[in-house]
Amino acid sequence: MSAPLEMTPDAAPEAVLEGAGGAVIEGRSLGRIAWLRLRRDKVAMAGLVIVALLILVAIFGPFLVQNPTVYHANLINPTFSRPNGPLGGISLAHPFGVEPVTGRDVLSRVVNGARVSLLIAFLATALAVSIGVVMGVIAGYFGGWVDAVIARVMDVFLAFPLLVFAIALVGVIPSSAFGLNGNSLRIGLLVFVIGFFAWPYMGRIIRGQTLSLREREFVDAARSIGARGPYILFRELLPNLVAPILVYSTLLIPTNILFEAALSYLGVGIIPPTPSWGGMLSDAVSQGFYSIDPMYMIIPGLAIFITVLAFNLFGDGLRDALDPRSSR
Repeated sequence: MSAPLEMTPDAAPEAVLEGAGGAVIEGRSLGRIAWLRLRRDKVAMAGLVIVALLILVAIFGPFLVQNPTVYHANLINPTFSRPNGPLGGISLAHPFGVEPVTGRDVLSRVVNGARVSLLIAFLATALAVSIGVVMGVIAGYFGGWVDAVIARVMDVFLAFPLLVFAIALVGVIPSSAFGLNGNSLRIGLLVFVIGFFAWPYMGRIIRGQTLSLREREFVDAARSIGARGPYILFRELLPNLVAPILVYSTLLIPTNILFEAALSYLGVGIIPPTPSWGGMLSDAVSQGFYSIDPMYMIIPGLAIFITVLAFNLFGDGLRDALDPRSSR
């Protein structure tokens, strides 16, 4: 008969597990679990890689390419006003070719346009998220007349003719105001117009999430120990809203990129000769560059398409990683 199994009731569970398996079991945080889910999504990781490359290009690219405002008249056929050569002037010095009529380097204009578009999109998204999160949390938590007033304000902003307002605002603002001038003033106006009028989209989402969270037990526990409204808002509710804020921020950025490109296309964006993707498309259509060299319209269009697609793919993957139930 075998000997009885000896029990050691005083042994810690960790010691038992270590003795049984020979290794300590390592816990995983929620952030690490979400990252592991995101890594398994190959499409989302591809979008993340493209987004990271675009950000690096926007930061360091302008220092590595030519001056985007320099004309190269010697590269243009004086008879047909088109780049010399069959491929739009593509060469080692100009990998994307040159602009018709002026001969400006297309690669340098696309790279500098990436800096402008991403800068405006990120700043406008930060402004929209900041206002939307604060207003959405306040409306969802306090409810009542506070919720009713903020909800009606959101409806007014959503119904506002934003495009017409942007065109009118740029038309009445002088060339120098608020201590800014030139493109610095124009970037500030675009960030204000896009960000200030986009916050209701984030506000509605955060309001709905807050309405659900305010009925949870941890909020009741905070009230029971005497916690006041500001403490509950910023120490209890806001940390639990990080996931939807991150997800919808990544989905709001491409929308702002498209809106900035639309404003530049209509002539109320960045002041030439500073390049922007929407401005390049506007030149291709208004000045007839597309009929001389279609690539001048295709290249900035592809830049906008790839950027928006990459952000959307990454945003969808991030949503599934942070909230797996949403993908079911």
